[in-house]
Amino acid sequence: MGEVYRARDTRLGRDVAIKVLPEHLAGDAQALTRFEREARAVAALSHPNILALYDVGSEHGVSYAVTELLEGETLRSRLEQSPLGPARAIEIGVELAEGISAAHSKGITHRDLKPENIFLTSDGVVKILDFGLARWRPTSPQEQAGASTETETEAGHVLGTIGYMSPEQVRGERADARSDIFSLGCVLYEMFGRERAFARASTADALAAILKETPPPLGEPDVDRLLSHCLEKNPAERFQSSRDLVFALQSLSQAPSRRLSSWFLRLGAAVAVLLVVALAVWLYWRRAPSGPLDSLAVLPFVNVAGGPNLDYLSDGVPEALTNTLSRQPKLRVVPRARAFRYKGAQVDPVKAGRELGVRAVLTGRVTLRGDSLNVQVELVDVHEESQLWGEQYRRRITEIQAVQDEITRAVTEKLRLRPAGETPKRAARNYTENTEAYQLYLKGRYYWDKRTEGMLRKAAEQFQQALEKDPTYALAYAGLAEAYAVFAIYNVTSPAEAVPRAKAAIQETFKLDDTIAEAHTALAFVRMTYDWDLAGAEQEYARAIELNPQHPTARFWHGLYLLARHRDDEAIAELRRAQQAAPLSLNVNSYLGWVLLLARRTDQAIEQFRRALDMDPNFPNAHLFLGMAYEQQGKPEEAIAEIQKAQELSGGNLLMISALGHAYGSAGRRADAERVLAEMAQLGKQRYVAALDVAYVYCGLREKEKSFEWLEKAFQEHSAWLLYIDADPRLDWLRPDPRFAALLKRLGLAS
Repeated sequence: MGEVYRARDTRLGRDVAIKVLPEHLAGDAQALTRFEREARAVAALSHPNILALYDVGSEHGVSYAVTELLEGETLRSRLEQSPLGPARAIEIGVELAEGISAAHSKGITHRDLKPENIFLTSDGVVKILDFGLARWRPTSPQEQAGASTETETEAGHVLGTIGYMSPEQVRGERADARSDIFSLGCVLYEMFGRERAFARASTADALAAILKETPPPLGEPDVDRLLSHCLEKNPAERFQSSRDLVFALQSLSQAPSRRLSSWFLRLGAAVAVLLVVALAVWLYWRRAPSGPLDSLAVLPFVNVAGGPNLDYLSDGVPEALTNTLSRQPKLRVVPRARAFRYKGAQVDPVKAGRELGVRAVLTGRVTLRGDSLNVQVELVDVHEESQLWGEQYRRRITEIQAVQDEITRAVTEKLRLRPAGETPKRAARNYTENTEAYQLYLKGRYYWDKRTEGMLRKAAEQFQQALEKDPTYALAYAGLAEAYAVFAIYNVTSPAEAVPRAKAAIQETFKLDDTIAEAHTALAFVRMTYDWDLAGAEQEYARAIELNPQHPTARFWHGLYLLARHRDDEAIAELRRAQQAAPLSLNVNSYLGWVLLLARRTDQAIEQFRRALDMDPNFPNAHLFLGMAYEQQGKPEEAIAEIQKAQELSGGNLLMISALGHAYGSAGRRADAERVLAEMAQLGKQRYVAALDVAYVYCGLREKEKSFEWLEKAFQEHSAWLLYIDADPRLDWLRPDPRFAALLKRLGLAS
């Protein structure tokens, strides 16, 4: 009935699936009706266990529907490979019943539930597909006005799939929600019993069996009772709602293990006894004292939707939980940056916990459909390789902070860390009760981490919008301060425009809360790079690190401060601490190499740049710094090639353009260097171009007067990068000139 294509949504930057009505059916009224019925049914639903519909339409006579793209396999494919096992069968059954319950609440009956229409995604989510036979009974006056008779089926017509139809469908009667429960019972029977409930030699025999016969029991009393209740011939005697089936399945999962072990008991009593004895011995030795559950890692949550639009939640929620749980007494929480090395991977929490050296791991999955939020979490004991706790939260997005609070309380309780009478540490503050403001803050943090000109602008916009929603939101002010603090570094705006904004945001933060490490970090950076108040900067870095010793940005920027003070060994050590806190940060890994380069450890620097490029071959800064290192080794062509690569990957970042101009000049390619200067002059008519970037090109050309002219302009505009001119080998040839020493003195870098 349909053809499905994989496609790319270029506007939102995501992969999608497009289902179209084939050309040979374009003129078939019945096929078109079914296609439109499916689109209408799915459009009325928003649930994690139902395929999401993004768009529908018709183009040049071709009807199409755009849906989320699913990676994985159908339940039919999974059943043909190997048995599911009772626990997984229950999990799938619960999600199926949840999804069907959502459809029924909207008056939609699926009428074609079968393993071929059930999809298991690669990250374990169950999705219900193909509502082409769905019947829609509008539940509101608005829906009734928009509905048509096309949602109904004439009596006497048999619709469905043989072997999964309900008795009323076989008789051609109107099917309601209880018909779906019968079909779901057939699917459950196949998952538990590994055989179809009504498999017969012919279609006629299968239809007769559905009407008159009862499938043989599977030998597990609790399971048999549940299946029997689903497969009653009389609809009035079945579960009367999918919610009832959900509760029954959940109760089944909580039943004593002996009730779900009949599959194993068939192996024989003697084997069972041996297994029990062996297990008891293993547990005796394994349960040797291993210390309290006093350490935890919160891994990045899985973005079930798969698109980047939800990353701010799948990253932001665990980050918020990490910050809150780290304030619990006697609990060591792995820093966010270390835990986030597992982002985007199929993670075994036990293995991750051992690698991180913790006793417990918290994992989760996040789904957002409209304003409906679904957060699933699991707390795992790494040593015992067992689940301590798990929960699923289905709330509106406006309740996201309440969900985080509930998770925090549950984790604290399950870890049993606080002895009676012990006083907890200062409780973490939510800072805002406005959920919209909180979401905007999470998005701002997500964009800020990207560190490109465009993303920094978006970050500032998100923080500003958060403050419009809640003017007392201290964390949003701190985020805005950090964003403005680096605007000039990335050529977003001039220092004269960016720094006053950063200082204003810092002041507003301190009015509300002076214990936020990010705000002290931003203040230290501004004092260092704009005010050239190095003593004041060190004081603020110390305060930021005291408030949060694992804050990677504080360690990173403090290392740059130490480099400017010629404390090279301390600078390298501090960058390595930042690297330990954020092992996957491309920025930190690249700047560690840059510090090594300016400390004149060129070979070590090149090794570090190559390690960064092993992590991401397309990271511009690593190519830029590697090119600068090749310059120092006297390899001009290799240097130019690397810096050109950096320029291409960055989309024409001015730092890359300036470095390329210098490399051209150093290599004797004067015409190319002058072309770069002309390009920068043209860009300067449209946007901010740092004077120091121009100075570096003149340095490459060995034009001393022009170099000092533009260095003076850089001093006047308070260029942050001036702090490193005494360490930068590209300026070594200027050192004999007394004007260079005078400039260092004015910067506070020399006495």
